[in-house]
Amino acid sequence: MSSIIAVVWDFDKTLVDGYMEDPIFEEYGIDPNEFWSETSKIAETLSQKHNIMVNRDTYYLNRFIKYAKEGLFKGLDNQKLREYGKQLKYYPGAVEIFTKLRTMIENDPRYSEYDIRVEHYIISTGFRKIIEGSEFSALVRRCWGCELIDEPVGTDGENVISEIAFTIDNTTKTRALFEINKGVGIRQGIDVNTNIPEDMRRIQFKNMIYVADGPSDIPAFSVVNRNGGATFAVYPRGNVDAFNQVEGMLKDGRVQMLAEADYRENNTAYMWLSKKVRDIADRILKEKKDILMESIGGTSPTHLPSTAKEGELK
Repeated sequence: MSSIIAVVWDFDKTLVDGYMEDPIFEEYGIDPNEFWSETSKIAETLSQKHNIMVNRDTYYLNRFIKYAKEGLFKGLDNQKLREYGKQLKYYPGAVEIFTKLRTMIENDPRYSEYDIRVEHYIISTGFRKIIEGSEFSALVRRCWGCELIDEPVGTDGENVISEIAFTIDNTTKTRALFEINKGVGIRQGIDVNTNIPEDMRRIQFKNMIYVADGPSDIPAFSVVNRNGGATFAVYPRGNVDAFNQVEGMLKDGRVQMLAEADYRENNTAYMWLSKKVRDIADRILKEKKDILMESIGGTSPTHLPSTAKEGELK
């Protein structure tokens, strides 16, 4: 039986106030609204007019590569992507809650006796290298995101992103959840297709909490909900459209709770997530104690009362 609680996070608009690509657009003088609008229109044209199947979650990567090769994103390589990770604006308390959720279980002797602990994971359709350059990199067990390959271009041989190596979209996020579930990349010889009984998997779905910001995460929300885990949606402070969106998901049973993306103590997000982590920890603790008592017959041996009569040797 697994003793690990996994808190699985989306990235943009969940932990980051905005999009991770914003610092790139700012440095190169690109209007982000125009970039995303044009990307959507191109994908639509390819799909409708040319009958080409387009993954709209990750098609933007092709435009980043195109801009890099043409010099609009001059010098944009993987190292530079990591540096952008240091420029991100996080929601209040986002970095701190990673440590707080982990240590509140780790430092409680009731849980540590049974090796109950919290691990954090990030699954994003954005750039994995930017996540690796952020403060969250040292706080997560693993992260998933899109990976690109560098190569020299032009007469000066400057490295730029040039080829797609790996992508995560809003449906393959569910694959990442199963990799967390089975321990892919942590347990040797295990991959996502390995047949493992549920009670032998590294992190059971009922021990997962999935945190994200919108309808694009519905496939992941569905997997976690269906398998007994917890789901939580956030929205930016004062953003009525985003609030209405996640409230609709709550009404439809897509998520179990919603709150403003403010993870500081005494705010709803912190209180709900910390309570949910403790609830899961308490359930795991009870299950493990029950198994222990069952294995030893339910009671410990005791001295039997004496049956000797008065005056007899004992």
